[in-house]
Amino acid sequence: MRRTDVPFFSIVTVVKDDAAGLIRTRESLWTQSWRDFEWLCADGGSTDGTADLLAGWAGELAWWRSGPDGGPFAAMNETAARARGRYLLFLNGGDRLAGPEVLAAVAAQALGHGCPGLLYGDTLEDPGDGRPRLRPARDVRHAWYGMPAHHCALFYRCDIVAGLAYPAGYRIAADYAYTLAALARVPDPRHLRMVVAEFAPGGLSRRHPALGRREQDRIRRDLLGMGPVSRSAIMAMQHLSSGLRRLAPATYACIRFRNTRQG
Repeated sequence: MRRTDVPFFSIVTVVKDDAAGLIRTRESLWTQSWRDFEWLCADGGSTDGTADLLAGWAGELAWWRSGPDGGPFAAMNETAARARGRYLLFLNGGDRLAGPEVLAAVAAQALGHGCPGLLYGDTLEDPGDGRPRLRPARDVRHAWYGMPAHHCALFYRCDIVAGLAYPAGYRIAADYAYTLAALARVPDPRHLRMVVAEFAPGGLSRRHPALGRREQDRIRRDLLGMGPVSRSAIMAMQHLSSGLRRLAPATYACIRFRNTRQG
């Protein structure tokens, strides 16, 4: 195991009123065989005991705070600004690493390939029936369609994202804008081809899919310079996908997910 004064990973967690989810996130971190990481956590002023948990874990945390904030993306910006590691991972409350060897495997691939500017992997996700399935990452060359992977499976090299922030103008899709901006700086993104994390269901993008699609459309226009015809076609594909997920979840799961984990 590698250990230096500068941690290899900075793991940022934002949470609000999800003490049970935060406990799962912590357990997935402290069972890791690779312990060269720091954990930073921002709680948005929870009233369910989350702040008490964080106070009790203060010795494990490189930084934490609890109090009202400007929402999850503002909290991510605030917390990431304090990160000291080589790679930055946003593992939100309820998300968890997929197994005790995940960080060791990611570090090995990073070090073995010259520390690429972005590492991204696959996730497990519950499509709604209580059975987590493998959701493979998309190739970053198709990032025009949407996020290549869930936020909990994206490792940004910290010097690459220095000066970047989640833009305040988006409630849902700020992570998409942030990732596109990072990709514009990365000549060598690497797909890890392994399951990195289990994504916690019930986030803002699932609760407000139409708003998320509209925000992504603005991002494609402003960051990618896409014209109205291309953007309309993508919006139509996303609308169909969302409708299939809502009206025929079993069919959607067969198309988008796999039933077995990757090694």
